Amino acid sequence: MSTRNRIPELASIPFTGPTAITDYAKVGRVLSRDMGEEFATASEELYHVLIRSFKGHAVLALLGAPDVRLRARRVVKRLKRAAELQAGSATEMVKFHAQFRKEFIDILPEAPPDKRKSPFNWNE
Repeated sequence: MSTRNRIPELASIPFTGPTAITDYAKVGRVLSRDMGEEFATASEELYHVLIRSFKGHAVLALLGAPDVRLRARRVVKRLKRAAELQAGSATEMVKFHAQFRKEFIDILPEAPPDKRKSPFNWNE
């Protein structure tokens, strides 16, 4: 299986020019941010579920295990770390696009006049 087919939103963007690279960076950033938010939200939910499910559990008390809250924090810490890494991934997608523009600005085609941002008109 090709690695380009695992995420359809990204795999459907062929690298055919500067616009495609911009689109790839934007979609990658959005996906990374969404995953980060999902992981952060899930970590909070999971923490409360673990505490409710195992607080005062007889087997844990017999084994002399540490407090359930401590165990839940250890588990959830990994999910929170994944959320942080996804936020970093989103940042890297922005840097990827900026680096592309920096390295290839001199050979990129100029945008047509209708696609350029018009300057602000102070008289209106």
